[in-house]
Amino acid sequence: MKLYKLLSFSFLLATLTSCTFTENININDNGTGNFSVDMDGSSLMAMAGDQIGNQMGTAAKKDIDSTFTFKQLFEDKKDSIAKLSPESQKELKKIENFVVHTKMSAEKKEFVMNLATDFKNVNELQDVLQTLSTFQKLEKGGGASPFGNNFGDNNSKLSYTYNGKKFTRTAVIDQQKLAQKAKDSSADMSKMIFASSTYVLKYHFPKKIKKVSNPNALFSEDRKTITIQYPFTDYMENPDKLNFEVEFEK
Repeated sequence: MKLYKLLSFSFLLATLTSCTFTENININDNGTGNFSVDMDGSSLMAMAGDQIGNQMGTAAKKDIDSTFTFKQLFEDKKDSIAKLSPESQKELKKIENFVVHTKMSAEKKEFVMNLATDFKNVNELQDVLQTLSTFQKLEKGGGASPFGNNFGDNNSKLSYTYNGKKFTRTAVIDQQKLAQKAKDSSADMSKMIFASSTYVLKYHFPKKIKKVSNPNALFSEDRKTITIQYPFTDYMENPDKLNFEVEFEK
């Protein structure tokens, strides 16, 4: 499959099924690190993998294990990108180094997708998920972010901070965009599609954690990793519920 065809097919699967989305951040001693989002849509393949393969044709019946960067994808879509506004082109520039890894097998009942990138400072990740939704502008009226159905565009501005003493994840809701979304007839459809999906935050730090503002956080044995799980509807409709602060031991 060509890169864009593969990603478009992934859009379809992400839109059709309940998935588990996991947002991962790994921070090193010097503040550099890695950010990724994983999507596990294997439940759909378990239920309807054969039927999907039949509907999508011979190519979709084959096992897929594909890795590419957005930079490669943007090269394929350079004519469409040239027609975007300078602001949108600048937004896409932020994600060109994301590596996309997709594994799909109807026989093994497997469908997983991973988007990952390195960062020099966690502040670089400001609005990175919302930037993914800019991808939908490459096709008129179509597509969405790599995880389908406008993933990342949850009417908020997301930022992260880390200074060695504290870490924060802060989403500030854009009330104007929220009001516009309330008038959108497709909002109820989106809510229905993702009603049984989950959104997981899994963050690893170089220091032991003293305390976390979210009481539902689970700690690893060494207290350097936390995991917090939310309904996906919270991520989309109440993104500020995912805000929290971490304090570290001295």
